[in-house]
Amino acid sequence: MRRLFAGNDADEFSAVLKQDRTPKILITTCRFNSTRGPAFITELLSVIPNSHYHKRGTYDLKKIVEYANNKEFTSIIVVHTNRREPDALLIIGLPDGPTAHFKLSSLVLRKDIKNHGNPTSHEPELVLNNFTTRLGHRIGRLIQSLFPQSPNFRGRRVVTFHNQRDFIFFRHHRYIFETKEIKQSESKGKKAKDTKGESISKEKVIARLQECGPRFTLKLVSLQHGTFDTKGGEFEWVHKPEMDTSRRRFFL
Repeated sequence: MRRLFAGNDADEFSAVLKQDRTPKILITTCRFNSTRGPAFITELLSVIPNSHYHKRGTYDLKKIVEYANNKEFTSIIVVHTNRREPDALLIIGLPDGPTAHFKLSSLVLRKDIKNHGNPTSHEPELVLNNFTTRLGHRIGRLIQSLFPQSPNFRGRRVVTFHNQRDFIFFRHHRYIFETKEIKQSESKGKKAKDTKGESISKEKVIARLQECGPRFTLKLVSLQHGTFDTKGGEFEWVHKPEMDTSRRRFFL
C-alpha cells in the first residue's frame, strides 16, 4: 500500500488535490455533435463545479489544449459522439497530462430517470469505490482532480464513481431529509399520554437519496503520459482484446 501512495506528492494531480490550484474544467466536443450530445454536456456542467463549455468548431485538439493552458484550466473533458449519442470521454490533465480515454455506454439523461431531482450548485461530496490497483489509484486521482476538495455537505449533493470489474458506474444523487411523526408508546404496549390524556408523538428525521442524473458507465481504453498526442504519445496502459481472456483478472 505504501508503494501505491509513494508518488502522490509529486504526481500531476497533487497541486489540485493539495488545494494549491482550484479545479477549472473546460468541456468541449469532438468536431461532430449528436442529438443527445448537447443535453449530456448541459448535465455534466451541472455535475462538475467551475466547468465551462467551449464550442469545438474546427480547432485541432492541440490548439484547445494550448488555449486551456493559457486560461489556467486544470483539465479538459472531450465528449466524443457518434451520430446519435455520446460514446466516449477523453479527460486531459493540465498542464502535464495524463490523458485518459474512456468508452462511454448506458447513458440515461436526467429527464429519463423516474422521480429524478434537480441538483443544487453546491460543491458535491465525491465517493470513489474500489480503485485498488496502481492504475486504479491513478484513475481515481484523475477523477478527484475534476472536483473541488472542499465539499459543501449542507448542499447534500453526492457524486459517485463505483468501479466493478473494470466498469466505472457513475451516479449523481442528492440527500432528502423528511420529518415524520411517530406516536410514542410505553413499554407495556399502551400509548403514552400527557397530563391531558392526549397521545404524545415524536418527530423523526428520515434521510433518503434522490437521483439527479445523468447515469452512465465508463470503461478505460487507454492512459497516456502527457497531454493528447496521437503520433508520439507514450502510453502508461492500453486495453487489448487478449486482456479479456480471464474473468478474474481486473486492472482497476
